[in-house]
Amino acid sequence: KLHLGSTPNSLTESDFVTLGKKTTGYSGADISIIVRDALMQPVRKVQSATHFKRVRGASRTDANMVVDDLLTPCSPGDPNAIEMTWMDVPGEKLLEPVVCMSDMLRSQTNTKPTVNEQDLEKLKKFTEDFGQEG
Repeated sequence: KLHLGSTPNSLTESDFVTLGKKTTGYSGADISIIVRDALMQPVRKVQSATHFKRVRGASRTDANMVVDDLLTPCSPGDPNAIEMTWMDVPGEKLLEPVVCMSDMLRSQTNTKPTVNEQDLEKLKKFTEDFGQEG
């Protein structure tokens, strides 16, 4: 949660618990790398999309106004799909996808922990011998 900050996302408390379990043995720096990569997944979706669909959302020029003509990436099989690339989408009409659980899992799968069991044992022994402050 800390590394996501105020980035729009669709993660639930249950998702965070699952991610916590899947990252046992990962350092804080490892988790930071996972989140930074996951934050880029929506950008990659936009850049690699071959189809977009019209959706409703807050206007990019006036957040108090709701519009029906925003475009977001979709599957070519979506019934409302329009074949186009992100270069064809006017900047004020692009609705970027939010970070979702599949983005986090994809990034976690591609990022291996840099801390191994031996390192953790050494840290545990150091803490037992000298305390947390050293």
